Parts: sequence; structure tokens; C-alpha cells
Amino acid sequence: MATADFEIDGQGEGVRLRLVGDWTAAGLSQLRGRLGPRLRKQLGDAPVATLDLTDLGRFDTTGALVLSKAVEGALPEGAWTARPEVGRVYDRVQAVDCTDAAPLKRPSSLTRGFAKVGRGMHDIGGEALLSMAFLGRLITATGSALKHPGRIRWPAWISQIERAGLDAIPIVAVTAFFIGAVVAFIGADLLQQFGFDVFAVELIAISVLREFAVVIAAILLAGRSSSSFAAEVGAMKMNQEIDAMQVMGVNPFQALVIPRLAAMIIMLPLLTFIAMLAGLFGGALVAWSQLDLGLAFFVQRMSIIPDIGNHLFVGLIKAPVFAIVVAAIGCRQGMAVSGDVESLGRRVTAAVVQAIFAIIFLDAVFALIFLELNI
Repeated sequence: MATADFEIDGQGEGVRLRLVGDWTAAGLSQLRGRLGPRLRKQLGDAPVATLDLTDLGRFDTTGALVLSKAVEGALPEGAWTARPEVGRVYDRVQAVDCTDAAPLKRPSSLTRGFAKVGRGMHDIGGEALLSMAFLGRLITATGSALKHPGRIRWPAWISQIERAGLDAIPIVAVTAFFIGAVVAFIGADLLQQFGFDVFAVELIAISVLREFAVVIAAILLAGRSSSSFAAEVGAMKMNQEIDAMQVMGVNPFQALVIPRLAAMIIMLPLLTFIAMLAGLFGGALVAWSQLDLGLAFFVQRMSIIPDIGNHLFVGLIKAPVFAIVVAAIGCRQGMAVSGDVESLGRRVTAAVVQAIFAIIFLDAVFALIFLELNI
């Protein structure tokens, strides 16, 4: 590879420009962009009368662009007669270089606002359609697993139960403990003003059993397990491992989705019950320290709360539904990952946000249903 260079002969109204070496990206790279300015400086205002291509090696679009900028497109007619293929490259580059594209007209702010809303609605519709398709495939795979229990991958179930459920017990218990303590602090401060200290037990018990325990456990698993499911399944999708499963005749839903779904359905009620105990314990400690209500009195008072079993039932009945939502959303987003890391990050974020939103929404729906049923 010969480094690009040039020679200029003659002065005045016309000069002879001789191109030397390879006028390519590789040939020009060693000059660090100095060849074009040097050629323009030596030419000055003198036009090029003759173009000598005898010692010209290879020529590509990079060399054509440097030459076009230096001579400002002013070359004599027939300059490329000796090397017509080089002339064609130069003409194409000069045509593109000399074409001034009209600036794009920026739409008005109102138009951009409506366009953003339209794109958002289109994305919501697309996500809803893909989610329904995922739900249909999940129902089919679940029916197939129930029909053929021998195909169930029990080791995968046990592994997911340990990772998604048992490993989450400490964080769920600690968080529920502090939530119960916070509720007790607020209740103690308010009820002391009216002399109704004893009713703090009802406030703590009903709020923890009915709402806080299951919601806190589900939200923690949404941030912990749903994101993990999306990342694991998405990484496999990105590395084409799921495609390899399908080629080998393995159903990805039975191998990846159903074990995670079953693990969440089994473990979230257990985690909810643990969160209930931890929340009640935190509230009892605060009631003991702030209201001087002993632990024995707390338990006795809680046992005589009307319909205490219904409140426990309301909290536990939500857990399997929340578990299905958390697991399905995480696996759904993982299956939607494309071939780049950016898509994986977007899907993991979407899994957490959608799971938390779905939990809050379903909790409100459950509240309305139980209100109508007077439970």
C-alpha cells in the first residue's frame, strides 16, 4: 500500500496535478487528514488544467471526497480519460457532496404531542395483543403439563421454588416487620389523641392481614423475581438458546415458564403468611413500647376481632392471583427480548413496572369485589 501524495507542476492560469499512491481510506489514514488542506493551500486560486493519473494506485470514495474538497470540484473535461472507473467514483462523490439537502421541517408542538399519544396507543395495543398471544400459549402449555404429568420438570420446579421463594423470606419478613411497626406508630399517635389506644390492635391486625402483607410480598417479588425471570429468559432468547430448544423439540413454555409460574403460585401464599406474622410482630412490639399493651393482651385482643378469619382469607386469596401476574409478566417480557442488550434492559424495566402496576390495580379490584360481597 502506497501512501497518498501529489505533485503540482506549473503556475498561473493552469497547473498540472499529478496524483501519486493509493487515494483510499487506508492510504490517507497515515496522513491524519493533512493531505487535503496541503493540496488546497498549494493550489491556491490556480485552476487544474491537466490531471496526471500515471502514478495513481487505488482510488475510493474517501480519496474522491478529499480531492473534491481540495479542488472544489474544478477539474478539466476529460481529466479521467486514462482511468474512467476512477472518474465514475469521483463524479458520484462530487454529486453527493455538492447536493444541499433541504433541512427537515420540524412539526409543530401540537402535531408532535398527538403523534406521541398515537405512538403510545399503538404500543399499548401491540403489547396487549402480544400478551394475549402469550397467555394463550401459556394456557395451552399448562393444559399439556396437566395432561402429561410425566413431562413435568420437577428439578426445575424445586430450583425455582428455592430461588424465587425461600431466598426471599428474609427480605419479605424484614420489610413486613417495619411496615407493621410504621402502621402501629401512626395508629398509636392518632388513637392516643381520642383515648382509644386499645383499638390500635384492630388497626394493626386488619391492615396487615387484609392488605399490607400480601401487597408488600407481591411488590417485593415483582422487583426481585419478575425482573430475574425477564433477565434469565431474555438472556436465553438473546443467545438463541430458546430457538435451540424448539429445534430439539423442547417446549420453551414447559421448560422455562411453567416452573417459574408454579414456584410463584406455591411460594407467594407462604411468603404472605410469613409477612403477616412479621407485620403483626412489628406492630405488637410498637404497641407494647408506645401504648403499654402487652404481647399477651395483643394476641387476646386480636383473637376477639370480629371476622378475623375473613381478613386472613382475604389476604391469602389474593396471593395466587398476584403470583400468576408477577411470573407471567416477567416471563412474557423475557420472551419479547430481541437480539441486543438494550432490548434486554428495556424488557427487564418493563417487567418490574408492569408487575407493580398490575398488583396495585388488582388489589383495588379485589377491594371493590370484597366490598360488594361484604367480606
